[in-house]
Amino acid sequence: MKLVGIIGSIADESYNRKLMLYIASHFKETIDIEILDIRDVPMFRAGMEMGPAVEYLDKKISAADGVIIATPEHNHTTTAALKSVIEWLSSSVHPFADKPVLLVGASYFEQGSGRAQLDLRQILESPGVNALVMPKDEFLLGNVKSAFDENGNLKEARTVSFLESVMGNFLKWIKVLKAMKKNNDVKGDWESEDLTASQEIDTTVKGVDMKAEDWVEQAAAKTNAVEGDTYVKLDRGLLTVNQLNWFLNTMPVELTFADDNNQFIYYNRMDENPKDMLAPRQPKQVGDPLESVHPERALKGVKHVVHTLRTGETDLVSMPVPFINKVNEKHVMHYYKAMHDEDGRYRGINEWVVDIWPVVESYLKMTGQKLVADENAKVDATSGASEKKEEPVVTPETDATSGASESETKVEEVKVAEPEVDATSGASEF
Repeated sequence: MKLVGIIGSIADESYNRKLMLYIASHFKETIDIEILDIRDVPMFRAGMEMGPAVEYLDKKISAADGVIIATPEHNHTTTAALKSVIEWLSSSVHPFADKPVLLVGASYFEQGSGRAQLDLRQILESPGVNALVMPKDEFLLGNVKSAFDENGNLKEARTVSFLESVMGNFLKWIKVLKAMKKNNDVKGDWESEDLTASQEIDTTVKGVDMKAEDWVEQAAAKTNAVEGDTYVKLDRGLLTVNQLNWFLNTMPVELTFADDNNQFIYYNRMDENPKDMLAPRQPKQVGDPLESVHPERALKGVKHVVHTLRTGETDLVSMPVPFINKVNEKHVMHYYKAMHDEDGRYRGINEWVVDIWPVVESYLKMTGQKLVADENAKVDATSGASEKKEEPVVTPETDATSGASESETKVEEVKVAEPEVDATSGASEF
C-alpha cells in the first residue's frame, strides 16, 4: 500500500517532522510511506499559477492510497503554511477529493495537537477539498520534547502500541473505502457481470483448466492442498479436513460456494445421487464458471442476483423453486448470501437450498393447524407473494410442554394460495 505523509510545518527543527519520519521508518516493512515537504510551496494567492511544487504535491497525493498529515498546533489551529497548501490543492486541482486521510500531531503540551486537528478536520472535509478523514481515531503526541530517544524513536511502549493500533485502523479504513468505491463504480450495470470467471483473483488457481472434469484434483495438487487428518484452524475451532467434510456433508441444507470471480468451487453432500438433490450438482462441475453450470435461459437472472450481492444493493436474495414445489409436500427455497472478508471486500456467494416443508409440517402438527388453498388469492409464481392479505390465524390453545392441542378434533385452517406456475417450462429465473 502506498501512502504519502505531509509535514504541516516549515520549521527547520520540527517535532512533527520527527514524528512523520518515525512513522515512515517504524512501518516500512508493511507500508510504503513517502514524505512530502511543503517548504517550497508559496503562499496561496488567487489567480496565481500553481508552479512545480504544487503540481508535484498534486501528482503524489492523487497517486497515493491514503494521506497522513502531521500538524503542529499554532494558536489553537493548524499552521498557515499547511492551510495555504490545502487552498492550492482545492482551487484548480482536487487531489484530496475522496482520499482517505489520517491526522497525527505533536505538541509541547499534554493535549497534543488536538485543537489543531479538530480545525484541520473541518478544513479537509469542506466543499472543494472533500477529503475522507478517518473518524474517531487521532494520534496526539503530547510532551513531545521528552517523547523521543537520541535515535529518533518513541520511548514509551504504550505510545508505540497506540500508534500501531491507529495505523491498523487507518489501513482498514482505506480498504473499506476502496471496496465501496469499486461497488459504486459498477452498481446498476448488471449486464456487465462476467459469469465466465475470466478475471483472475487472489484465490484463483492458475494453470488449471476451470472446465476440467478433475479440476478439484488438479487444483489440489497445484496448491499442495491438505487433506485427510490434517488439521485446519478455523475462526472458532480446529478440525481435520475429514471432520470438516463430515460436518458439511451432513448439513440439512445443500451448500454451494461461488467465489468473487464467479467460479463455482464447492458444494456439499456430493455422495448423494444428483437426481435426488434439490439443486442437482455433479463432481465434474466443480471449478466451472457460473455460466457453465446454469442453463442459458437462467443467465439473465443469475447476473441480476450476483450483481445485486456484489454491489451491496442487498445482502441476501431468496426465492422459491416453483416447478419442483408441491403444495403440502415440498417447498424448496434458494438463498444467496453475499460473503465479505474482514476488510469488507466482497468475496463471493454462499448459496443454500432447503426444503422448508418439514418445518412447516412440524409447526402445523404442534399447533393443530392445517393449510387450505385460498381460491381468491393471486400469487406471483416466482416469489410466492400473495396480492391478497390473508385472514389472521387463530392458534389453538396448546400444552406448553409438549405442543399438543387440548382438543384433538379442533383443527384451524390456514388459507394459502396455490401458485400459478408455467406448466410448460416450470423455469425459474435463477
